[in-house]
Amino acid sequence: MAAGSRVESLYDLAALSAVKNCHVYKSEFRSLPNAVQCDIYRTLYDTGKTEVLVAELSELDVVLKALRAGDTRVKLYAVFQGLQEEGFDLSSILASEFLRTCSEGKEKLEKHAIQKILKSGMSLGNFLLEAGWYQDAKKILDTSYKLCSTKEPEDCKIAAKLLTRLLHLRTANCEFDAAKDTFREAMEITSKLGSRDAEINMAVLYGEKCGLLFALSDYEEAYICSMKALQRIGPGLPMKAVVDILRNASKACVVKRKFKKAELLIKQAMFLSKQHFGCNHPKYADTLIDYGYYLLNVDAINLSVKVYRVSISKHLSCIQVVKILGDSAHEDLGYALYVHEYSTGDFDEARYHAERAISIITKLFPEDHLLLASSKRVKALILEEIAIDTPIRQKEEEILKEAQELHLASLDLARKSFGENNVQTAKHYGNLGRLYQSMRRYEEAEAMHKKAIEIKERILGSEDYEVALSLGHLASLYNYDMELYDKAEQLYLRSIAIGKTLFGDGYSGLEYDYRGLINLYDSQGNFDRMESYHQTLMDWKDLRENACSTESAHDKTPEPWPTGQFIQHFLSQPD
Repeated sequence: MAAGSRVESLYDLAALSAVKNCHVYKSEFRSLPNAVQCDIYRTLYDTGKTEVLVAELSELDVVLKALRAGDTRVKLYAVFQGLQEEGFDLSSILASEFLRTCSEGKEKLEKHAIQKILKSGMSLGNFLLEAGWYQDAKKILDTSYKLCSTKEPEDCKIAAKLLTRLLHLRTANCEFDAAKDTFREAMEITSKLGSRDAEINMAVLYGEKCGLLFALSDYEEAYICSMKALQRIGPGLPMKAVVDILRNASKACVVKRKFKKAELLIKQAMFLSKQHFGCNHPKYADTLIDYGYYLLNVDAINLSVKVYRVSISKHLSCIQVVKILGDSAHEDLGYALYVHEYSTGDFDEARYHAERAISIITKLFPEDHLLLASSKRVKALILEEIAIDTPIRQKEEEILKEAQELHLASLDLARKSFGENNVQTAKHYGNLGRLYQSMRRYEEAEAMHKKAIEIKERILGSEDYEVALSLGHLASLYNYDMELYDKAEQLYLRSIAIGKTLFGDGYSGLEYDYRGLINLYDSQGNFDRMESYHQTLMDWKDLRENACSTESAHDKTPEPWPTGQFIQHFLSQPD
């Protein structure tokens, strides 16, 4: 162990020495092995040698060579993002230089030259896509695809890969109609490939289609696509693609409430990403975000918060979190903390992470980008709780007004992107319902809650978790503010039944329904029923304490399987 540390230390000292004397050695940097070249550039950045570094990384050929370093290239994420923060827009510089390289047109270029350009476009486009610079990545991947020939099966391979990356980019950038068109085009190209290549590409395509459908809240079709992707996993599929298919499939299982399947998938993804890429790789951090999502949805809230915090620290260890995955981690942690601290009223940390998420998105995207809808929604929910606990009426009204502006902006973005008949739109209506209740605008609150319930029931069915949430919120309005106790009672009982069916008697959300019924029966003078539900609440607290003490069971990772065996085992499970 000591010897290994000594070698690493000597290597670092050599790199630092070369960088300190960069005026002597800088002409040699480009001839170093690719991985060493990446280390030198990271050291240049860490030591503030900005002028030399920008000169190096503004040249396309230099960057393309460094990108051939494999996973070592992740060290360049922080370099590029840090320089962009300082005003050096390297992604645009490199994209422009690449487009100039392609400007001759494929009719004027030899085939070998086109092949070289296409490989370069795939490498640079992927790097910028992974780092969150969607617009520059889009220019590079689009231009590369236009240079492709699709006459021969061999030529179709690179075209199919480019379209797959464009599908991922367009989904991530919320360009949903373009993403659907890209999927169809990619499937047409894939049909021209040999059987094995076609199978590999279809696995990736169905995995990406699952991600697109999940973003559109088309959960049934997302689940179907995830199963198609899993069935096609086999030899030859890159490990990053395998991990992403497992991640997308896990999220599809979560929203379909197939929690055992979701757990198997995300834990296998975590094992594979850790084994193949290491704990400080962005891919492992990505799997942690999805694991946190699973935990939050199975009511393991404490553990979910812990996992989201680790995910952010992992992202920070390999990149600066001025990137879209940083937004996702901050937003998810903000929401998890909002749920976690709901009973304590301490929302400062949750608010910080929600605002951090909004800040990241506004640096990367226009102010009307759909990705802002979710982050603004989370901040608005937190502000509403802060306002309720504010003793000064004027201050409360100011905070609630800010929350309203955020909710209305989120609703507008959702309606423009998804239309009325969508779960995301319904969530925003429900959020407005809760806000209007806090603002004492009860009739408007009732209308919003009813609209949310109607949309959710139509899309998800009457026994879904999302429906239960909206039923409980409308019941609260009827109970505490409108004195419509009979209606409130029926809604509470429906919400409780759904929650217990999905999550069991110790489900955290049952507390608010039980407390609502206790208040309701007290208001009616039905003290026997009030005492009955008071005892039910006490029994629930005992169950909840036991659930919290055993929550760590979710964090136990089963013995990992080889990928082929895991897929066979998973697909053999009952639906």
